[in-house]
Amino acid sequence: MTDLPRTEPGQQDWGIFGRPLFLDQEARALSRVGVVDVGSNSVRLVVFDGAARSPAYFYNEKIMCGLGAGLRETGHLNPEGKIRAMSAIRRFQKLAEGMGIPPLTAVATAAVREAEDGPAFREEIERETGLSLWVIDGEEEARLSAQGVLLGWPEADGLVCDIGGSSMELAIVSKGIVGKRITSPLGPLKLLGLTGGRTGLKDHIAPIMKDLATAMGTDHKRIYLVGGSWRAIARIDMERRNYPLHVLHEYRMSSRSVTDTIKFIRKSDMTDLRAKTGTSTARMSLVPIAAEVLRQIVRTFHPKEICISSYGIREGLLYEQMPESVRARDPLIEACRFSEQKDARMPGFGKRLHAFIEPVFRARQYEKMRLIRAACLLHDVTWRAHPDYRAEVCFDNATRANLGGLTHNERIFLGLALLHRYKNSRENTPFAELIEMLSDKEIRDAEVLGKAMRFGAMFAVDTPTDVAKLDYFPKRKELILTLSPEAEDLFGEVTNARFQSLASSLGATPHVRHAKA
Repeated sequence: MTDLPRTEPGQQDWGIFGRPLFLDQEARALSRVGVVDVGSNSVRLVVFDGAARSPAYFYNEKIMCGLGAGLRETGHLNPEGKIRAMSAIRRFQKLAEGMGIPPLTAVATAAVREAEDGPAFREEIERETGLSLWVIDGEEEARLSAQGVLLGWPEADGLVCDIGGSSMELAIVSKGIVGKRITSPLGPLKLLGLTGGRTGLKDHIAPIMKDLATAMGTDHKRIYLVGGSWRAIARIDMERRNYPLHVLHEYRMSSRSVTDTIKFIRKSDMTDLRAKTGTSTARMSLVPIAAEVLRQIVRTFHPKEICISSYGIREGLLYEQMPESVRARDPLIEACRFSEQKDARMPGFGKRLHAFIEPVFRARQYEKMRLIRAACLLHDVTWRAHPDYRAEVCFDNATRANLGGLTHNERIFLGLALLHRYKNSRENTPFAELIEMLSDKEIRDAEVLGKAMRFGAMFAVDTPTDVAKLDYFPKRKELILTLSPEAEDLFGEVTNARFQSLASSLGATPHVRHAKA
């Protein structure tokens, strides 16, 4: 059962954090919040900060303790794992004190809830560190993990599959709601040591997987994978495919790709794979078992697409606290707003720039328009970088930053647009391999967007739409700039060159008109 937070008589029940995180429903920023996740395999501290709807990782540290090792045979937590976990929690407490953050929130999952000595270990932690450990049941773990997926993926629609050390949870997500959920004993630590080799493992997993399919249905087009073992397999998939963008969040695989990677794992030297992928020894030792579980998931549920989510139970705890008004926001736009407010030379100009260049992008679909909006918000946040490297820093920031709600192709599109914000040409950039992932049309659209921002930024001394107006007529292939008398002096040599460059990228004839006073 879920071990709910205790409240004193008359005290408001604020949930697992014990305090309201979002007092102001219009809050854009999140004050630092620390979460300790005591899992069956690892113990982790994450400190969130930044945009309320798209929190960044101010601090993130993981210790592979293996609390659940041997639990199936002994019914008890791993003695060495308990020592390591206690040491990690003491360290995390000290770090939290040094950061000046409020008391840590700590949750524990399968190993602690299932072990006979779980309650005693929880009491020991509270006695020695003062940290209250909330033990959640399997269905609650599934719900929180699914909410973590929704935090970074609001449109998620399919089956969330969260694998820990001692259990694996499934939950259905659709239209921003977590539906049916279930837990299973398919964590790799619990499966470790089964007799019969691969055949014995397969025979043990098969009936459990069949029951899961009966309970959850098999009509899910997409599966969202949460958990360190899944991320390790995805990283191996990247290595096998020589995939150039090593960002795990929103990395996508087909069922065929997963099958090929599992075959690749079987015939590979695990020490060599560990070195190539930067995976810990403890994690890599569980990968062959997790791979067999994933193989049977794919064969049972037949998803068209398999997606990796770096967000899980810890992010789900934050999502739990969010009012609907915050949940309804776009995580990408919120993160970009926060970044602009913090780092831009002229916070707020991104919105005005977007209004100015928007006529160039009429009739674009929503997904493309949100990328245009995000680019405008980020157009100036790397201004402190050396001018010779500013375009590269822009690209790197967009493709590798902690941004939710972005596919890998969208990351690269955004990065290329920002590169062209500072540089007309993409010749001799170190990102050719990534840019090749885009279609020719996407590359052209990103260049147009970058050059539109590059031109619009020349009116940054004012609100551009107050002094000038852009009009684009694709059928006539004309780009028209109408200048008010106040803008005449702003339209200098460099401004004109950037206008001509924008027109050229559109394949349009440029016209400059002068409005009367």
